[in-house]
Amino acid sequence: MAKQRVVVGLSGGVDSAVSAHLLKEQGHEVVGIFMKNWEDDDDSEYCSSRQDFLDAASVADVLGIEIEHVNFAADYKDRVFADFLREYQAGRTPNPDVLCNAEIKFKAFLDHAMRLGAGKIATGHYARVREVDGQFQLLKGLDPLKDQSYFLHRLNQAQLSKTLFPVGELPKTEVRRIAAEIGLPNAKKKDSTGICFIGERPFREFLNRYLANQPGPIKDDHGRTIGEHVGLSFYTLGQRKGIGIGGLKEREAAPWFVARKDMAANTLYAVQGHDHPWLLSHRLSADDTSWVAGHAPRSATLAAKTRYRQADSACALTEPDGASFALQFDEAQWAVTPGQSAVVYDGEVCLGGGVIASAPAT
Repeated sequence: MAKQRVVVGLSGGVDSAVSAHLLKEQGHEVVGIFMKNWEDDDDSEYCSSRQDFLDAASVADVLGIEIEHVNFAADYKDRVFADFLREYQAGRTPNPDVLCNAEIKFKAFLDHAMRLGAGKIATGHYARVREVDGQFQLLKGLDPLKDQSYFLHRLNQAQLSKTLFPVGELPKTEVRRIAAEIGLPNAKKKDSTGICFIGERPFREFLNRYLANQPGPIKDDHGRTIGEHVGLSFYTLGQRKGIGIGGLKEREAAPWFVARKDMAANTLYAVQGHDHPWLLSHRLSADDTSWVAGHAPRSATLAAKTRYRQADSACALTEPDGASFALQFDEAQWAVTPGQSAVVYDGEVCLGGGVIASAPAT
């Protein structure tokens, strides 16, 4: 690849730091950008953006590259957080990392980098890009435990053509080894697991500040009231902890799981047993579709994930009419959750996906 100016999103984490190092080693002119995308209560114990920036600046210093601090908080609130709240209010469970990648990291950040004269941008995601006959494919990262293609499935041809994922070819252990070898100050920093850019914080307490909560009954699969919920927005399908059911001995014989939400009746349904039929679906429909190639895949026999960190499951793609599609799975899928992403794969190639709209129980 020709030497060029590459703008790297430096998050303060080890993956983006090693990405910048690898690009510099390849002879590119590397510039770092730290994105600040959240300002509410930024002085709280949960939001680590100040520390993350200090870590990113220390990395830039060690690598001998410039770093710029850019504020995309307004874009994040308009394009990601507003949608995030709307989805929760409607009783769904959104995946803000997916939208954040499509709208901020590979749109607002990409546009900013291009204004700085970048030929490409780079991030520390565990994924790969491959060009085949002028088409750009999004591939899984080679480390199966770290692959992040699920979160990147909304990227399009224009975005992928400008993007590099330098650590996508490496296992995480090698990334940490490189970081230690070159003396990066964040070589041992633990991976972040909070909401994209908002950080790690008590989730129910956080949502409470933005959403009205209306308590209502929790019922079992026989329609018996077994407890009270604090507001349907605060629960997700398949949730086991913190439901608020207790007391009777027979209730404690097997664990309870959130299985359904009836928004009209403000009722939460919980069932006992991991493999209760209400938690299993062979079919789902998805909308808000986005295909990496710009069109639905031609092969009907594919595989998909309905949540991150899940093995690909064989399925048939049906009814891809542009705005939506359906998936029919060979094996029942557990707790398929409206608002989450159904992401479709052909082997190691991530083809795209959509937002789960419904998944009837088997």
